[in-house]
Formats: sequence, structure tokens, C-alpha cells
Amino acid sequence: MTTAGDIMHSGAQWIPAHETLDRAAQLMRELNVGSLPISDENDRLCGILTDRDIVIGCVAMGHDPAKVTAAEMANGTPRWIASDADVDDVLREMKDHQIRRLPVIANKRLVGMISESDLAQHLTEDQIAGWAESVYAMSGPR
Repeated sequence: MTTAGDIMHSGAQWIPAHETLDRAAQLMRELNVGSLPISDENDRLCGILTDRDIVIGCVAMGHDPAKVTAAEMANGTPRWIASDADVDDVLREMKDHQIRRLPVIANKRLVGMISESDLAQHLTEDQIAGWAESVYAMSGPR
């Protein structure tokens, strides 16, 4: 059985909820990623911040990214998957919620992330096609 832990990229890092968006952007650049899970004061997942969130939700709205925190951008219930979950569960979670990035959790701690590139590297063409059809067909412009 292939698990989330098998296909994730490890080394994912949190951005604390109290950090500002300019710091989040710097961390994204340093890590060469487009999203960061947001952690609360107990190191628990409380959201996910994307580079698009920073641009559209902050900069384009005329706000100062040095004054807006990651917590202010956290919306909805963050989705995640256990590291020992089967890859079919990973695909179902991503399809059902039309998400492109999924934090991987073990023992209540962040251990990795699964992104589109991870899926492309580890799944069959049929699995990727099914995932892409469900995630992109209904997502429309963002």
C-alpha cells in the first residue's frame, strides 16, 4: 500500500499565525514553495497560506503585508491527511475539497506536504487524470 508519507515531500515548515505576510513571502522564497501551513500557538494546523492569498487578499486590496498576519488570512477549515493514509484517501480528500496542496500530519505534527508535483511523480497516469479532472473541472477562475 502506498501511503501519504510515501509520496509527500518532507521538510515542510509552518508559518506561525502571528507572523506577517511579508515574512511568509520571504519564507516561501527561501523554501521555494507556494504555500505554507499556518500553525496556532500550540503548533496545530489552523490554516494554509498561499502566495496567491498574499497577492490577491492583501496586496491587491491595498493592505500592507508587513502589517497583516497569517492568521488574518486563514479562512475555513484546513484539510490535512495522516501520514499513514492510503494514497486513495489522499486523492479523495483533495478531490472532495478541490485542493492542490495537502499537509501531512503524524502524531499531531506537520511532517510533510503533498502537492501536484508529488502526485505527478508518484501516481499512475489514470490516477492523475482522475484527480485533475475533478479538481480543475469545477474550480473555475480564482
